[in-house]
Amino acid sequence: MRAQVAVVGGGPVGMLVAAELAAYGVDTVLLESRARVSERPKATTLHARAVQCLARRGHLPAPAVPYSGARGVRTGSPFHFAGLPGLFITAPETEPEPILKCPQAQLERQFEERAREAGARILREHRVTGVVQDEEPDGVRITAEGPQGPVVYDVRYVVGADGARSTVRERAGIASDTHPATISALMGAVRLAEPDALAPGWHRTPRGWIVAKGDAEGRTHIRTLNCAGAHADRHLPPTPEELRREVSWIAGREIAMGEARWLGRFSDFSRLARTFREGRVFLVGDAAHVHFPIGGQGLSTGVLDALNLAWKLALTVRGEAGPDLLGTYDAERRPVARRVIENTRAQLALMRPGPELDALRGVFSGLLAQEGAQGHLGGLISAQDTVLPAVLPAHPGRSCPGAGTFLHNAALTTSTGETDVIRLLQGGRPLLLLLGEKGAGHREEARDWDGILRVVRARPTPDVPYEALLVRPDGYIAWAPGGADLADALSVYFARGARAGCR
Repeated sequence: MRAQVAVVGGGPVGMLVAAELAAYGVDTVLLESRARVSERPKATTLHARAVQCLARRGHLPAPAVPYSGARGVRTGSPFHFAGLPGLFITAPETEPEPILKCPQAQLERQFEERAREAGARILREHRVTGVVQDEEPDGVRITAEGPQGPVVYDVRYVVGADGARSTVRERAGIASDTHPATISALMGAVRLAEPDALAPGWHRTPRGWIVAKGDAEGRTHIRTLNCAGAHADRHLPPTPEELRREVSWIAGREIAMGEARWLGRFSDFSRLARTFREGRVFLVGDAAHVHFPIGGQGLSTGVLDALNLAWKLALTVRGEAGPDLLGTYDAERRPVARRVIENTRAQLALMRPGPELDALRGVFSGLLAQEGAQGHLGGLISAQDTVLPAVLPAHPGRSCPGAGTFLHNAALTTSTGETDVIRLLQGGRPLLLLLGEKGAGHREEARDWDGILRVVRARPTPDVPYEALLVRPDGYIAWAPGGADLADALSVYFARGARAGCR
């Protein structure tokens, strides 16, 4: 069997890749070993930049326009850093709320539905056993075990979204840099014998941490952190009795429990693949990077991997990409993943028990209180401080202002009425935005790329302080006047004379 792209792994990140590729008209197959969506509680947090990019691709609602309120007013949500309260994640008023709480299973279902509607083939109960790139660089052969026996797929590209123990990563021979586990942690949902024995929230004791949260069915979801050392076998399934003993030991008092579900073990083991691309094989999400799950950054980082890669891979398959476009995926996403690993290790350092760290925790509590609406830590956790590395050719003495930064949403007035940046990007096509008469002067430079671009003329607005912009489908600015010529930028990203653009 054949397809243009195979996605291995059907969690929310893999399903999102498949949905995006299929929406661009790419013949996509997804292979997932599970028969159905897992109801096991996992990630529940999407941070601001992931929310903003999902809205630009139509996966989440966009704010209403025209906007009310004064320019510069920001909206925010309380969060934490290393369990310390006081962090405030903010976003411009024109953007969606900066933190979305949504169960991972719900996102997986939503993305799977979008993928199927767009034409992707979703093959559940298919366990991939082999990934072999052809000697001639024109394809990849995938072997899998399905309900009816062996399956072989010949595809042009493979995206590994198959988790921390990725078969794709292993079969592609992609090495990783790792940090061994130094702590042990447990999770589970239990019924407490005394419902008030463990209040909801973050609890720090001289022995570690307990995080507790109730659910609608009367269970208490518990996570523990024991800094005494790594467990002898972090892959060994925990028992209800082990969780009870661990919680009681950290709390310093007996906490009786009844029914226990969804038990799991985790640690601060971290992994960063040395490349996110090997030939025609790409890694996204946990297949590419694993870190201690503090700060709710794992799901968001995987989502941003998917949204960065999918449009580039789709344009490449369609013959619409510039020669080096696929190479930008690793260059843009691997440094971001490294920063996530580093900031989660820093948070864990603050969480270790001991009076020698009390002073440091006090300093950070003060910093959180003083950060205000635009603090460094908020940008770090939410990924809103991400600036992409330079892609355009260097011009001595001339930089390209704004290139690599994110274009925040703004109301725009066009000849057909009121719209905004989010809605202009929801079709998936790169956007050439021309503002006023000065902006219109750049129109002729882009004629050879009319089949790819969405060209929009709008009135100048102080919310977009440029005369013209080339905006990528993921919302990042690819070009602005003042550096490289527009034609140079378009040549880097897109092929000349391509056919009609994306859906």
